[in-house]
Amino acid sequence: MTPQRYVHDILQPHVLPLIQWLPRAIFQQDNAQPHTARVSQDCLRTVTTLPWPSQSPDLSPIEHIWDHFGTASLNELEARLENIWNEMSQDVIQNLYASIPGRIASCIRDRGGSTGY
Repeated sequence: MTPQRYVHDILQPHVLPLIQWLPRAIFQQDNAQPHTARVSQDCLRTVTTLPWPSQSPDLSPIEHIWDHFGTASLNELEARLENIWNEMSQDVIQNLYASIPGRIASCIRDRGGSTGY
């Protein structure tokens, strides 16, 4: 995805309108090139963002949700995502959130590098 497409297809039509309704929201994204590009940063200049280490998939519980998916077409993926999300045990979600302090501590210990989570 190009930075321009990220801005035009995601930030402008979806993120910015939502943030307007959530004045205390903090937007978090990783350091993928489309997210760090000047055009993306300019688009988000009025949005509070959370600083994020450059190599930090270990800190994001959503990354482990992708482990439950196989490859599929976009429509199949959307349908499957919705089904899996609706069927997911709250214990799984709570355990992922409960693991965040340990993930943060590991990230700090490893100076932002991969922690193996």
